[in-house]
Amino acid sequence: MTEPATFGTRLRAHRERAGKTRAVLGGLVGRSADWVEALESGRLLTPRLPMLLRLAEVLDIADLAELTGDQSLPVASVTRAGHPAVDSVAAAMQRTTVTAGEPTPVDVLRGLVDQAWTLWHRSSTERTAVAAVLPGLLDDARRSARRLDGIDRRAALAELARVYHLAQLYVAHQPYPELVWLAADRAMSAAQDADDPNAIAAAAWYYAHVYRSANQVDAAELVLVDAEQLVDREAGAEQYARWAQLQLGRSLGHAKAGRDGQAWRAWDAADAAADRLGADYAHPWLMFGPAACAAYAVTLETDLCRAGEAVRRADSTNYTALPSRTRRAGHLIEAARAHLLRREEVAAVHLLGRALRESVDTVRHNPYSRTAALELSSRPGTVGEDARDLALAIGVEG
Repeated sequence: MTEPATFGTRLRAHRERAGKTRAVLGGLVGRSADWVEALESGRLLTPRLPMLLRLAEVLDIADLAELTGDQSLPVASVTRAGHPAVDSVAAAMQRTTVTAGEPTPVDVLRGLVDQAWTLWHRSSTERTAVAAVLPGLLDDARRSARRLDGIDRRAALAELARVYHLAQLYVAHQPYPELVWLAADRAMSAAQDADDPNAIAAAAWYYAHVYRSANQVDAAELVLVDAEQLVDREAGAEQYARWAQLQLGRSLGHAKAGRDGQAWRAWDAADAAADRLGADYAHPWLMFGPAACAAYAVTLETDLCRAGEAVRRADSTNYTALPSRTRRAGHLIEAARAHLLRREEVAAVHLLGRALRESVDTVRHNPYSRTAALELSSRPGTVGEDARDLALAIGVEG
């Protein structure tokens, strides 16, 4: 095939290859379908670097040269930051042998995994906090899952899946996508070997995140639907919460694909279940509950490019009700994304700064916050000054 000759024709080719309409692509980068059409037709000039990076992230393009036809610039070199301890965590994840020693009793192992999740949710530098314990915890969990028998082995496998979920969160938004896939796959394998519906449901939730990030929305839907068949929502609060979280995952996929009605039907099911679990309910490590549903509704509205509704929901969401610094920071970034959809730059910078106070690591590693800080740092006045401070704090340069 002949290489497309202009930026617009390249953009259109990548958009169509990704299976996205102009409205969907526009919504995912905070613009309209008409804006995308104007780019593709050549009526608008090639966007500046921050928007090019945002388009490349959404379209799963590894190098900006594929869009611009100019010199090579790996997208991950700007949008993704590696953590200093990633090599030790990667080595533990990729180890093919089980370390020597006695297995850790299941109750002790469960307590260690709970402590690691507490570190993740309560620290403002969560990656640094969990990196100190992840390699040893992976070794302990794998050794116990291999050497225990019967019910204890199944329980250890479920804990191993939880450790891999934590590893997936740690390596997410770093320039090592193969580690993210490895963590998701290992977690699902452990959960299936445990023959535990709750573990499989959690593994599906995290695997769906990976599929959606790779623009494989239908694959994300399939893994969630498959897990849903295994969960009995009449079997108590735990399985009911897992079922509801699967509905929330489905809503995120439908919104990313621009399927408005399906997205809100799935979200309504999740939200109704969360309400029945109680106004103050929050799952101890998955963090599902009414507050999480309300915060994710902002993401849905933003992905569906409904700027007014996205901002309305963002402004009415009680982020302090989320019992996790990392979740509060992540959802505050989504609130900033909603405000930028309406060009409300002062509000966006304020929300990004508030997210930074909750979790430095979350903001530093989030691709959207990095490109937004880069984009806003060129603005005149207070917005530009604050955005440049933000960019400096998270390690991006204009």
